[in-house]
Amino acid sequence: MSAPTPADPQPEDRGLQPPAFGHPSPALLARADRGYARFLAVQNPAVNTGDHEQDDDVAGAR
Repeated sequence: MSAPTPADPQPEDRGLQPPAFGHPSPALLARADRGYARFLAVQNPAVNTGDHEQDDDVAGAR
């Protein structure tokens, strides 16, 4: 004889995956936000860039 068939469908089994699989953690989102804010921040140029004689080359070509 076979076992009786249950009336309700079986719930989906996630297997070995954790319950929040595929969803980023709040700590990961906060870290990404900080990195994106640093990326968008305006960087001030260096005060002393040094003289690399680039302007002299342009002036001499005119």
